[in-house]
Amino acid sequence: MVQSEQHGLTSTSGSASGARSPEQLLRIIFDYTAKIANERSLHRVLHLMANMGREMIMADRCTVWMIDHVNNELFTTVAHGVDEIRIPMNSGIVGHTIAIAEPVLIQDAYNDPRHNADNDRRTGYRTKSMITVPFVGNDGSMIGAYQAINKQHPDETFTPLDLDHLTLAASYASKSLESVMLHEEIIATQREIILAMGEIGENRSKETGNHVKRLAEYSYLLAIGYGLSAAEAEQLKLASPMHDIGKVAIPDAILLKPGKLTEDEFSFMKRHTEIGYNLLRNSGRALMKTAAFVAYQHHEKWDGSGYPNGLIGEEIHLYGRITAVADVFDALGSDRIYKKAWELDRILSLFAEERGRHFDPRLVDVLMEQLPKLLEIREQYQDEGNTKETGLL
Repeated sequence: MVQSEQHGLTSTSGSASGARSPEQLLRIIFDYTAKIANERSLHRVLHLMANMGREMIMADRCTVWMIDHVNNELFTTVAHGVDEIRIPMNSGIVGHTIAIAEPVLIQDAYNDPRHNADNDRRTGYRTKSMITVPFVGNDGSMIGAYQAINKQHPDETFTPLDLDHLTLAASYASKSLESVMLHEEIIATQREIILAMGEIGENRSKETGNHVKRLAEYSYLLAIGYGLSAAEAEQLKLASPMHDIGKVAIPDAILLKPGKLTEDEFSFMKRHTEIGYNLLRNSGRALMKTAAFVAYQHHEKWDGSGYPNGLIGEEIHLYGRITAVADVFDALGSDRIYKKAWELDRILSLFAEERGRHFDPRLVDVLMEQLPKLLEIREQYQDEGNTKETGLL
């Protein structure tokens, strides 16, 4: 059922004026659905959906609303002309449309008691005609809604034909939207698992959860400074907390020993890199594969003297090289069971000495360039009870 509400205005239903030709509609649909099908970013998919709806019915603005079940709100970060908007779940015409699960066409919004004019007053925009079409998932659950505002036509009003076209756009886009939402949910779940597993590894060696948080943020900054894309840097940030997951298999007598390890104990300790790698390497997920590289190679050294494989220079995966710098920087600046935290000058001197030996020379340079931001992160994620000044470790 389609709700079409004229509110006293003359209907333009059946008129070809202001409508796309069938050929134009097909071109728009094919172009946008091809782009949407290849996207894995929810934000990008929502942008493409908004642009597709806008072009199909020649709307002045098109908004994609989503449901925030936790806060019982409707929100959009994809609305032509404005930033994020949040409204109560049942607010306005979009709330009404989602509640009844049916599309609505209104040709004079200000004569409709359901219209919430707060956003118009806030932005200075005047809503006249509006179409709202709900998105429904494969299981029948409500996902959100399309909302088009003001026809790009002299009378600025939409027709029932426009509503049919926007409904068509919703049917094409909603399946891809649900797929991308599921993909992002999987990624979010992976992130939670990785962070939790990383903290397990740290807690076994009496480190704090803040160590893995700092390490993740450091890794991101170093990756960006090295020239990686934001997507690659984010991937490393998410994976780096798993660097020491192999420690779950190291006996407490070795892991928690306050003094220096014997040669045999150290040989056993070194196995945590291979254990972590074997735990993660068989996953088909890119995030887990990244975590496997990090776990395996973060103790390799630029000059080949590291473990477990004595790799040299760029034989070491970049993710491993970055994590090595981030991990050592944080470890030296933190109290451990076997040592007290070092002062900043001492840490920087060590990195200068180990440039080209332990560490990738270029990454040491990036560390120095990013030092103010790294210190801000350290300050933000201080270990409980740590009241040291930013300039000291």
